[in-house]
Amino acid sequence: MAWWARGGLAAILGSLAACSTQPPAPVAPRPGPPAAVPAAPSAARWVVADWQELPGWGSDDLPAAWPALLAGCQRPAPGWAEFCARAALQSPADGFEATLLLMKHLRPWRLAGEGGDTGLLTGYFEPQLAASRTRQGAFQWPLHALPADAALRRLPRRDIDTHPRFTALALAWLDDPFALLQLQIQGSGRLVTRDAGGAERISRVAFAGHNDQPFESVAKALLARGEVRDASWKGLSDWARSNPAKVRDALAVNPRVVYFREEALADAAQGPRGAQGVPLTPGRSVAVDKAFIVLGTPLWLDSTEPLSTTPMRRLVMAQDTGGAIQGAVRADLFWGWGDDAALQAGRTKQPLRLWALLPEGMRP
Repeated sequence: MAWWARGGLAAILGSLAACSTQPPAPVAPRPGPPAAVPAAPSAARWVVADWQELPGWGSDDLPAAWPALLAGCQRPAPGWAEFCARAALQSPADGFEATLLLMKHLRPWRLAGEGGDTGLLTGYFEPQLAASRTRQGAFQWPLHALPADAALRRLPRRDIDTHPRFTALALAWLDDPFALLQLQIQGSGRLVTRDAGGAERISRVAFAGHNDQPFESVAKALLARGEVRDASWKGLSDWARSNPAKVRDALAVNPRVVYFREEALADAAQGPRGAQGVPLTPGRSVAVDKAFIVLGTPLWLDSTEPLSTTPMRRLVMAQDTGGAIQGAVRADLFWGWGDDAALQAGRTKQPLRLWALLPEGMRP
């Protein structure tokens, strides 16, 4: 049971009812009118809400969300500097303090789009893949750096696979063509290689660009031809191992190729940087449509656990974007890296409601 289910919530809501209508004492003088969120497209509706309306408010482990919130404050959106200063100076010791701070200085707004206030939650992750620095054995699938030559960069996948100049651009080689495709779709990942002495090394590869070709679903094409019945990543990888002579033609259905740059992994506990420019936090960072939601905005997420009716209600931060993430009530939850994260991400596809938490005085 949440801590305030034993009597704390009513007291907090009552004590803050008056505070919610008055601007908090400023950390420092700030001239000018209250900040405003950039105007959202007309299809979005923002409805001011009360804290009691947020399903499950009080059940979340808010201190667990605080690192993601502080990460977002490294690059605060306009109007957020004052709150971020408070959050950094008043790091909450427990859930009570965290909730009090949020309720005192922020205000919830319910998001709705063309289809109403219910949208879609999906998930994504950072693949962690075995790789080789040289082409050898099963490691035959190259991961390329961005070509400096613009004409070379725009070649479709089929031409890239056979072009001799791309050999020198290989950052590493993978042993699974569909793991490479998965990495290109996710946009970043971790490579696990071994040096000459056999020591394991983990590095990160991040999105560096693509070849400006359209994206086509390889899985959809294989399903349409009856080549596969299981279009999961495991099912596609199993098909590739059983049909090595068909793999290149299957991949060529998708002419788009994503290029990468390699980065040192200074902290293995940190996720990749999202579109906001800060590291993503597993279970607490989401990708949103920035036409509707400003990056760096805290959101209250109301959905269910993957493949379950168990409620999933938590504070998340809008810290990334994605080409398929479109609409006001739409979010893609970052699950982390490795096999468990991949499993959770693949299972995440359920109804969603969202509330944005904005500083007092800020209007969407």
